Amino acid sequence: MAGIGKSFLGVRVLGGVDLEASAGEVHAVVGENGAGKSTLMKILAGVHTPDEGTIEIDGRRVTFRHPIEAQRAGVTIIYQELTLLPERTVAENVFLGREPVRWGLVDRKAMESATGELLSSLGEESFGPRDLVRRLSVAQQQVVEIAKALSLNARIVVMDEPTAALAGHEVELLYTLVRRLTARGIAVLYISHRLREIFELADRITVLKDGARVTTAEASSLDTSTLVRLMVGRELDSYYPARAAEPPGEVMLSVRGGGNARLHDIDLDLRAGEIAGVAGLQGSGRTDLAKALFGAEPFTSGEMTPRRPRSAREGIAAGIGLVTEDRKAEGLLLNQRVRDNALLVARATGRRRPGLDRLLERVRLNPPRPAQEVRLLSGGNQQKVVLAKWMTVAPRVLLFDEPTRGVDVGAKAAVHELMRELARDGMAILMISSELPELIGMSDRIVVLRDGRIAGELPAGSSEEAVMRLAAAS
Repeated sequence: MAGIGKSFLGVRVLGGVDLEASAGEVHAVVGENGAGKSTLMKILAGVHTPDEGTIEIDGRRVTFRHPIEAQRAGVTIIYQELTLLPERTVAENVFLGREPVRWGLVDRKAMESATGELLSSLGEESFGPRDLVRRLSVAQQQVVEIAKALSLNARIVVMDEPTAALAGHEVELLYTLVRRLTARGIAVLYISHRLREIFELADRITVLKDGARVTTAEASSLDTSTLVRLMVGRELDSYYPARAAEPPGEVMLSVRGGGNARLHDIDLDLRAGEIAGVAGLQGSGRTDLAKALFGAEPFTSGEMTPRRPRSAREGIAAGIGLVTEDRKAEGLLLNQRVRDNALLVARATGRRRPGLDRLLERVRLNPPRPAQEVRLLSGGNQQKVVLAKWMTVAPRVLLFDEPTRGVDVGAKAAVHELMRELARDGMAILMISSELPELIGMSDRIVVLRDGRIAGELPAGSSEEAVMRLAAAS
């Protein structure tokens, strides 16, 4: 791709962008939200046509006016929001619109046989061509998308935030699939906000900022600090705000012997002014702990001070808030305005702090437009609206479950700074995160869960190895 430019409604979103990918290469494309990554990939995939610039595949100039034209040229894009039909089988999804026909009827035997061969080539044995897609995990659905790409004889595969909805053990499976693709000579263009996986997978990295290419470099020539600086214009040192110099204050929430169907013998104190991190492997009970403390899936045994909530409403009344892991499904009304979302909890409980406009400025909503529909915001701005929703009722304790999932590095820093500000103001914060660097960088102490129990507690600045030893010990 050479000199690619694109404008929407007079607003220039890409200008003079060059991008090159070689057979068998993983080429990462990184940048903050709004940098132009998705627009560039959609131009390659035939969703948008460029206003200027050229695209060449194998040295031959191509022009795509429709995604089908791009597919025929060997370009496939796997979106963050998967595009499969849940009530159809795996085989029906792989060959959707291209079903083999015999005697005027869909040849299901041939379709299922071809799908089985594709799944086998990817090393997939946990499901088969006849399984319904709705019964598959997100990781398994991604395998179906990749099988579909192979059925199209794809030579260039674009992956947009492929690990955003994956559990930790599923990420390694995706890495294996990516390496299988490159071993076939397929070029993989990889978009992600997770810097660790960028360095684990990518051969080269292209950085975009404000619709322009900043640089393209070998991944081995960059480090995390340099990459962040290229993306957001500052050093990694300022990525995590400084911890509080003062010791934590009074106990705001205390649990003794807390338990339910998934949690056992939980003893935990949360203090004013601190950020307590929660680590653990998938299935260890991290989200279960947050929901139990909040009252959404309450403790059925043990003692909790100020009181053990039996519902989310009782949790809110006790001064507890929960920023859920899935903001789109559980935290926001996407078709409603920013203002209405920010006031959801306040209106439901009759508790409200004045000054919503000032609050939106404090959470660094950019731009602060209360009348805008939330579905039109970036992931980072959506998360800031969720924070504003809770800040309108001034909770004493705020529980964060994966607070920066699907958020670009610039918005991550804003969320981190806001969390530290809230702690300095006297709030007690519990933060769950699957990203160990984030957990270590933000936490004043780290509570490690294993099999629904607290396996141990570590001080601020502990190593990733120390966390994993506690989390994975048999």
